[in-house]
Amino acid sequence: MSQTIPAVFFGHGSPMNALERNEYSEAWARIGAALPRPRAILAVSAHWYTRGTLVTADEHPKTVHDFYGFPKALFDMQYPAPGDPAIVARVRELLAPVAVQPDRSWGLDHGTWSVLVHVYPKADIPVVQLSIDATQPGQFHYELGAKLAALRDEGVLVAGFGNIVHNLQAMQRTQSAAPYDWAERFESAIRKALVERDRDTLVHWDRFGEDARLSVPTPEHYLPLLYVAGAQRRDEKVSIPVEGIDLGSVSMLCAVVGAT
Repeated sequence: MSQTIPAVFFGHGSPMNALERNEYSEAWARIGAALPRPRAILAVSAHWYTRGTLVTADEHPKTVHDFYGFPKALFDMQYPAPGDPAIVARVRELLAPVAVQPDRSWGLDHGTWSVLVHVYPKADIPVVQLSIDATQPGQFHYELGAKLAALRDEGVLVAGFGNIVHNLQAMQRTQSAAPYDWAERFESAIRKALVERDRDTLVHWDRFGEDARLSVPTPEHYLPLLYVAGAQRRDEKVSIPVEGIDLGSVSMLCAVVGAT
């Protein structure tokens, strides 16, 4: 049997992190170096938000540049990791009776590859993306994560890519921007819930009222966290190798489940 692989949530932040060497990209590289090498990665990205649940089925998934207004160097970046049909089949099996549809129109979006270029820069580990069903509540996504936990015993890294706090309307375009009070409070509350394995708080994040409304104006960047939290076993701890608010309103918190 393969070594059980931790599950990781990455706060991905700006696509420019793909090009830059900064405290976040360097921390991601350290996470990759510290993890047992997986045989494949199942990625849940905020940037594939669909009706129904889809999984990338292309053996050579394209690098999706799903953004605009950034330098040409970012559009020129490629992350040519292969796909893995066996992982696609296994995901569909594990998530049944949820109907998971194979998809060849998408690929690896920037939520995933802008981080993986630092975590696994050789792009030599197969990557399969699972979409987030926008029609379903938090509990549904947490339960899918719990079903996917079996992959960890099969040498697969279950990874979520999003941001616990993600409010682009409030974002300040300067690296020295002070965090909003509501962003700090919400990140701190969710961090506490992660460490204490407080599933109810994680699933019902909207109970934090105005702090939640401002921090999670739309849920797609928050929901990848629930897949990673759902994949946590009863006796496993959570470590927080990265945290803090970037640009005033974007949480960069990363959480690693099951690392020794």
